[in-house]
Amino acid sequence: MISPNLIKELSALLGSENVFTSEADRQCYSYDSAVLPAKVPALVLRPTQTEQIGEAIRLCYEAGLAITVRGAGSNLSGGTVPDTVDSVVILTNSLQKILEINTEDLYAVVQPGVVTAQFAAAVEAKGLFYPPDPGSMSVSTLAGNIAENAGGLRGLKYGVTKDYVMGLEFYDYEGNLVKTGSRTVKCVTGFNLAGLMVGSEGTMGVISKAILKLVPPPRASRAITAEFADVQDAADAVAAMIAAHVVPCTLELLDQATLKYVEADQKIGLPVEAAAMLLIEVDGHPGQVEDEAVIVEEVLKKCNATGIHIPKDAEEKNKLWAARRNALPALARARPTCVLEDATVPRSKIPAMIKNLNEIAAKYKLDMGTFGHAGDGNLHPTILCDKRDKEEFSRVEAAVDEIFDVALKLGGTLSGEHGIGTAKAKWMEKETSKGTILFSQRMRRAIDPKGLFNACKITGI
Repeated sequence: MISPNLIKELSALLGSENVFTSEADRQCYSYDSAVLPAKVPALVLRPTQTEQIGEAIRLCYEAGLAITVRGAGSNLSGGTVPDTVDSVVILTNSLQKILEINTEDLYAVVQPGVVTAQFAAAVEAKGLFYPPDPGSMSVSTLAGNIAENAGGLRGLKYGVTKDYVMGLEFYDYEGNLVKTGSRTVKCVTGFNLAGLMVGSEGTMGVISKAILKLVPPPRASRAITAEFADVQDAADAVAAMIAAHVVPCTLELLDQATLKYVEADQKIGLPVEAAAMLLIEVDGHPGQVEDEAVIVEEVLKKCNATGIHIPKDAEEKNKLWAARRNALPALARARPTCVLEDATVPRSKIPAMIKNLNEIAAKYKLDMGTFGHAGDGNLHPTILCDKRDKEEFSRVEAAVDEIFDVALKLGGTLSGEHGIGTAKAKWMEKETSKGTILFSQRMRRAIDPKGLFNACKITGI
């Protein structure tokens, strides 16, 4: 039970319109995109100035209230699901200012709630490029991307969110402002606290400002699509392309099940008769693009592509890329429950992982569509089911266990970009070690003595 006096203090700080106490309002912040039970928080706070974050944290921490920070809630591992019904959710989505886009030194300064796609568009309007492009970028926030170390379609060539974080400001459990990093290319002043915050999933503090690296845009690009009669040939083509020392900016795979669901949803003429489709884009200097496009086409032919197509214009290319971004929504609409995973393997192991995924789906008699960032080994096997059917869902859970076992056996990881949260916490020790868990917990207790910052996430505290 939250005391009326605390609510009064928080209302004075934030304005009563930014302190949500009704159950209807609180219900909206009880879940995220993972298939996990919802927990309605006791209170939801919406700071409208960054300075309010620290004071709100201090008041809640002193009152012993568990704290969960939330951007858009588009994450897929339970990271923004409150730990307990006594939790407080702190929203950052009202802090939406792009404070600076510096075209001379190639960086930007942003508040935590800036939407990724809107930021990318603003940067592009200045003649620059922000490469991270998670599938949720039309709604996800930049601080959420940082907290989850979000990836995206361009991760193969350009890296992920961590590669673009130059500096951060965040608030600790006492409400102190912590600054780390710089606007300079090089900075070794103190500990790399920004690196600690990236991927921390709200367990270390609340981000209030970020300095992000920008890069010049590529001068040229070319998109290529390829169809295959056998998904294994598509997987082999992915490995062969990398082995040929071509690093596309985008190398995506959609299997037949995914193609059918997306085409039914989008109706753009996808090749639903194909067992798999690759979406490829090479970019860079015009001469390099020409050379790499030739190599890509040679690899595709050697790997038995049944059709190779170059989109005739930007509109056609954008439709194909939009279809890939809509893969998850299209699959999710097919059945009441959609279980999306992101077990990731070394790129050379993509053929083996695809083979195992197909065998697992057959073994457990499950409807599974697979798509994802094949070029960096990050596949998204997506199981369509109904969680209310206990027998079916028990098969789903067994299949997920096996998917993770296979990924680890192939030298991979539990999560390439979705994070651990509570959804994958029980498998953490299997990938790391008991010592890793204990070390992480000791570090967390030092940073968060009462264990109130997203305490149940990742390793627990």
